[in-house]
Amino acid sequence: MQDLGRIGFSEDQAVMLDVATDFCLQRSPVSTIRRLMEDELGHDPAVWKEMGELGWLGVAIPEAFGGSGLSLAEVVPMVEQMGRRLMSGPFISTTLAAQALVVGGTEAQKLAILPRLAEGTAATVALAEPDFDWEPDTVACQAQDAGDGSLILSGRKVLVGDAGLASWIIASVRYRNSPALVLIARSALPDAALRRETVIDETRRSFALDLDGVKVAKDDLLDLDLAGTTLMHLHLAANLLGAADMVGGTQSCIDYTVDYLKTRTQFGRLIGSYQALKHPIVDAYCKYEQARSHLYAAANCFGEQGVGEIAVRMAKAAADKAYSFAADRAIQFHGGFGFTYDCDAQLYRRRAIWHAANHGDAGFHKAKLAKLLF
Repeated sequence: MQDLGRIGFSEDQAVMLDVATDFCLQRSPVSTIRRLMEDELGHDPAVWKEMGELGWLGVAIPEAFGGSGLSLAEVVPMVEQMGRRLMSGPFISTTLAAQALVVGGTEAQKLAILPRLAEGTAATVALAEPDFDWEPDTVACQAQDAGDGSLILSGRKVLVGDAGLASWIIASVRYRNSPALVLIARSALPDAALRRETVIDETRRSFALDLDGVKVAKDDLLDLDLAGTTLMHLHLAANLLGAADMVGGTQSCIDYTVDYLKTRTQFGRLIGSYQALKHPIVDAYCKYEQARSHLYAAANCFGEQGVGEIAVRMAKAAADKAYSFAADRAIQFHGGFGFTYDCDAQLYRRRAIWHAANHGDAGFHKAKLAKLLF
């Protein structure tokens, strides 16, 4: 039986958690979240710049390319605290783009782009398509040789996070009948190529990307021999960071609900004293602790053959269930107010649905686990 019990929590992770907890609390109060939801940009550029100056974007980038040389395990506590405060911005998108280059980029691509990402230039990945099934190698978009050393792209991507801010987009395509990844500079896209999507989580900025007629150099292909490995790495990395964001949001959901249960009175008693309310919130807390344990177990063994994939899928499935349950109870326990847009529980429920729709929900990952474990 494979060892999946090594949760682990390093000194570097503890430092990142302490710094991120205070930073996100100060920079992302709920009043700021609601203000940015109405803003076209969707995030505070000053906060994004500060993240770059703190070196957050370079944590999982090798030192040779301007980063700190750590791993995604050290990124997890930062994303957890971002999720706890519903912080907006292109952090996850840029981190995933950097991971694509770290694992599957050519040496020239790494030298040219990774240092800029570490400094705070935004980038993103475009993986999902209209008929996408969450499998990393399901790709319909095409890259075809144009005969002059360039490639002509075609097809459509959806749910491309933060593409409006990205200087580069790394898109999955089929090249010579095999999955591949191609680096697309924002300047190579016509103005009409990006269209902002309406998504359930209004703290996010998501775009549809029309690749028809987009022309790039053949040198913009990432290493073809590593394409399959890179796509799987991106799939697991996206789910690991998604689980971190969900675990943080689950904690905040529970805190928000408990505060209400301890202050709201009905029939002369605090409503938190009623078993019909306090027992489910205990269940929510147990689910949260389980999900957080799975998260840090996955962070600890991420990248290990076999074990890493199992742990990440367990973490995403547990986080999906925990977040949805906690957010649902938060809405219900706030009574009629909980079903209004002014209740903050609505924001968490929407974030939970967003994550379930990206890179696989609990059902998808459980089905994959059944094949991996049995």
